[in-house]
Amino acid sequence: MSHSIHRYDEADRAAIYRVIRERRDVRRFVRTPVEPETLGRILESAHAAPSVGLSQPWRFLRVTDPGVRVAIHALVQEERARTADALGGRRDEFLRLKVEGILDCGELLVGALLEGGTHELFGRRTLPEMDLASAACAIQNLWLAARAEGLGVGWVSMFEPRSLAALLRFPPDARPIAVLCLGHVEAFDPEPRLAIDRWRQPRPLTDMLYENCWPQGAE
Repeated sequence: MSHSIHRYDEADRAAIYRVIRERRDVRRFVRTPVEPETLGRILESAHAAPSVGLSQPWRFLRVTDPGVRVAIHALVQEERARTADALGGRRDEFLRLKVEGILDCGELLVGALLEGGTHELFGRRTLPEMDLASAACAIQNLWLAARAEGLGVGWVSMFEPRSLAALLRFPPDARPIAVLCLGHVEAFDPEPRLAIDRWRQPRPLTDMLYENCWPQGAE
């Protein structure tokens, strides 16, 4: 078997696969500041993400005002209550879950999408959602870099986008897609927290991988 001449050595490959495997969506943080140099490396990693047509449609807003952090937390709690009501029979089970660490994390970032603000047609003519996919790639880069630095990240999506955009004075062509809690943790869970809390169990790759055509009856 031949390998690419561009292949990383065994130790580097192992580190890459390990950080992917051990990344977690974190909700519990230790109230310790994140070192500025570390934050800089993490944000540079996010900014190194691929993007459709090299449009770089992501924007990150760092929240340093405690009052703004509290206001964001309040918006998330409002949506948490609405989500609970919409879940019907799983309402009480949902309300027992910890879904964010906004008031405890060392750094709070808001990830935003500049919707069509770059007027990019390259790669978006038939798939306009590729700008959102590009922003998600940037957030994934941030997540993996943070894990390599020993820090946790929690992606909070429980908010009404228009309310959060108004709070943070977003322009009309931008919208928030993520509240990102970043910080030190006591430990990383051995498996996804929602699996530990028995909300849902992850499905294996074999359930998600098809060949040549979509199997009849597959989801």
